[in-house]
Amino acid sequence: MTSEHFDYIVIGGGSAGYAAARTARETHDRIAIIDSASELGGLCILRGCMPSKTLLYSAEILHQSQRGGLFGLRIATAKANMEAIHARKIRMIDEFKEYRQEQLHSDRFTLIREHAHFIDEHTLELKPSGRQLTANHFMIATGSAVNWPKINGLQPERTWTSDDILDLDFLPASVTVLGGGIVACELAQFLQRVGTQVTLIQRSPNILKEFSAEASQCIIEALRDEGMTIYTDTSLQAVEYMKNSVRVHFTQNDTPLSVESAHLFNALGRHPATDQLGLKVAGVKTHSNGQIVTTQYQQTSNPNVYAGGDVAGPHEIVHLAIMQGEVAAKHARGESPEPINYQARTGVVFTDPQIATVGINIPEAIEMGYDLEIADYPFDDHGKSILMEAKYGYVKAWADRKTGVILGAECVGKDAGELIHSMAVGIALKATASDFLKTHWYHPTLSEIWSYPIEDIAQALSPNKK
Repeated sequence: MTSEHFDYIVIGGGSAGYAAARTARETHDRIAIIDSASELGGLCILRGCMPSKTLLYSAEILHQSQRGGLFGLRIATAKANMEAIHARKIRMIDEFKEYRQEQLHSDRFTLIREHAHFIDEHTLELKPSGRQLTANHFMIATGSAVNWPKINGLQPERTWTSDDILDLDFLPASVTVLGGGIVACELAQFLQRVGTQVTLIQRSPNILKEFSAEASQCIIEALRDEGMTIYTDTSLQAVEYMKNSVRVHFTQNDTPLSVESAHLFNALGRHPATDQLGLKVAGVKTHSNGQIVTTQYQQTSNPNVYAGGDVAGPHEIVHLAIMQGEVAAKHARGESPEPINYQARTGVVFTDPQIATVGINIPEAIEMGYDLEIADYPFDDHGKSILMEAKYGYVKAWADRKTGVILGAECVGKDAGELIHSMAVGIALKATASDFLKTHWYHPTLSEIWSYPIEDIAQALSPNKK
């Protein structure tokens, strides 16, 4: 069969894939994007970041309205209108989706709406057409899919995923959430705030286990204060479906427990969507967790194939996926782009309070041999957060005692995702604690809170300290 040749083929039209295709198009004419999804746009736009944050913001406004009395306000009623919330989400996402689809349908690219798999190291076959494509370089950016762990009785067809939560146009009476990761906690709080009774069951001792235990405990306290029931350090035993409800059986401290609710939400993570790609035939190796092994330039074990985004990791974050796509395309065209500096990475959890981090965390820094100076400061002793009734959480920063350079920071509190960026800029520029204090930290602002731990670090490292 005669094959069609391209300069660059991208499999997957999400954040990493589009970034790679756009960058490759700067120097090459024949660029193909293959995406077999029923709807174009990628996980972030369609079923991830944008729809979830749209819903979370509606729930935040509702929550603040219900707390009006704290601010001297008389707000008679504040209730969720799920049909209206759903309709607004659709309007918001349609704008982002239409823009991305216009980009993908551009005559700058050849868009192919079929499934692709490798039949050798240099050739793709499309289904259902059977066409074969070759290219100088390939980019795998197929994203991730929901995990379905082996739990006795668990039935995917009767269990919600994040897709279902994001598409709700009615108020569920009660939901049991399996999992305590970012998606689980964000959407569980959304449901609790709009009026659903939520029970969250986490297998690990802490929710949000990728973050510090202190951050985890702060979020647990906030969620429980809002009425959510949370079980941690559990072992899931079985799921039992009834006519109008579902019961989850689990153990905690060897004690058998069960929870019954109207609906069950599987939030037990995602895995790289690579099952049908023929990676072995292509000579593309994977890690034990299924993510594709790549170099600092996103090149796989097959030098003509690159990978980025959720299929490659190491962090499933949109801005990193975009950076990976750009690095991959530049390297494929013969450049030596600057590798991504993961030591300056940022991360945000959009619970309320939010968690935000930047730089290398404390365990990483200690493992790397740094002698650390660490300081923190609580939000419940900070002027602006007190008057905002935003008292959950703290800020924390840590520096290398030898150089004074700030290596990382953590913020748990109101608008932490916004506050972290002042630290992110300085850390990316390798600023010292003294450098950070050259900033005019305006009073009264939330951002001003960073000046307190930074002052403590600078004073502790000062050669003139008493």
